[in-house]
Amino acid sequence: MRTYRRTLLSGLAALALALPLASPVAAQTATIPSMIRIIVPFAPGASTDVIAREIAAQLGPRLGVSVIVENRAGASGFIGASAVAKGPKDGSMLLFTSNSMISAAATMKTVPIDVVTDLVPVSVMGEGPMVIAAASSTNIRTPADLLAAARAKPDVLSHGTAGVGTFPHLAAEILNDAAKIQIKHIPYKGMSLATTDLAGGTIDLMLAVNTTFAAAIDSGRARQVAVTSLQPSPAFPGVPPMASVVPGYEATLWTAVYAPVGLPPALLQRLNKEVNEIGRSPELQARMKADGAIPMALTMDQARVKVRDAYTNYKRVATAKGIVID
Repeated sequence: MRTYRRTLLSGLAALALALPLASPVAAQTATIPSMIRIIVPFAPGASTDVIAREIAAQLGPRLGVSVIVENRAGASGFIGASAVAKGPKDGSMLLFTSNSMISAAATMKTVPIDVVTDLVPVSVMGEGPMVIAAASSTNIRTPADLLAAARAKPDVLSHGTAGVGTFPHLAAEILNDAAKIQIKHIPYKGMSLATTDLAGGTIDLMLAVNTTFAAAIDSGRARQVAVTSLQPSPAFPGVPPMASVVPGYEATLWTAVYAPVGLPPALLQRLNKEVNEIGRSPELQARMKADGAIPMALTMDQARVKVRDAYTNYKRVATAKGIVID
């Protein structure tokens, strides 16, 4: 009897010592909100909006809840981003946006939120190059042509964007630095206006996702000159990287799902798992393929590092160039 009691007590003591070592996250069960809103900080119809709707269509059945997309455009994307950062901490409001939010934060004089500390990147969905397109009225057909034209006419050869501080603006400034050229920036109030002027030959170049000026390219009023990735993109066969003549130049566009700081770790891990699996789905990959993006499926730690490093790099460029949005 005494031997049995000693054995039982020893077993209970060992169990008691082992219990505190269990992972708190592993021991928790993720509580899923009854409805989730994915906030897209841009107008309906944009590439980011299209991808967000595919995520919502798949995430709902996976979690067994209703998932909808809500567009909250304005203030360089910070109306929507701020709503999520300051929203409920239960997973009922998420943000889906591109790294244009980070470039905007790096150039704004007053930023509504801290994109590094006020939001948690759940996962980076996909990443791909932008395309550098030239108006057909120019003689620019290759990356070498672009460099030659820029060196022949410093600050005359022009490129258009949706505004100061946008990611294409910073990407062009990074190219200016890397190639020691000066392409003139022409800011517009929207990409559609810039695309119209590209097609009409009012501006010479644009850096953007391919779908932005696909109609102009299809009609022959603009042509693809280069991609902004280090290597050629399978999505754009025959289009060389700008890095072929400017070694090391890279300016890729990527999208991510964010949550407000304060969500339970178990819920964040569940969302990371589901979003990464959605990113591997044929439906989502087909949506991203139009812009040459590929799925990333990063861990949350990897996503945090990517956001932090991007902000540091963009802030350095913005400071060096004196790019500030009031």
